[in-house]
Amino acid sequence: MTLEQKINQDIKAAMIAKDNARLRGLRAVKAAILLAKTEKGHTEELSTEAEIKVLQKLVKQRKESGEIYKQQNRDDLYTIELEEQQVIEEYLPKQLDREAVATIVKDIIKTVGASSVKDMGKVMGLANQQLAGQADGRTISEVVKSLLSE
Repeated sequence: MTLEQKINQDIKAAMIAKDNARLRGLRAVKAAILLAKTEKGHTEELSTEAEIKVLQKLVKQRKESGEIYKQQNRDDLYTIELEEQQVIEEYLPKQLDREAVATIVKDIIKTVGASSVKDMGKVMGLANQQLAGQADGRTISEVVKSLLSE
């Protein structure tokens, strides 16, 4: 079952349950998937990697919006963003914690032979490939910087 089919089923279930928060998040995912499918250069079906990128983008948007609403003391809007973010994250692969990311990055550094921050580009390229969907880019970047600057 594709992600799109799963989302459609879950939208029906959320409508029956009258779960508005879940329904908002699921509709956002459905809209983003439809948009990604109609972009130039995409085929009929999205690959799993493309689906993960779409979901990560949505989560990132919710986090950024939530931070802005929190700064502006708009707790009502912050709550909405947080609810949607939680629904979207259910469809992402389990995120690795910082220690697990550091372990994988250390192995990459050994493999590449990186020794300073100048080699960050090499390490980041491989790290982003290996950790796609399992960690966000900001966390990977912070871990790589800290390990290379030691």
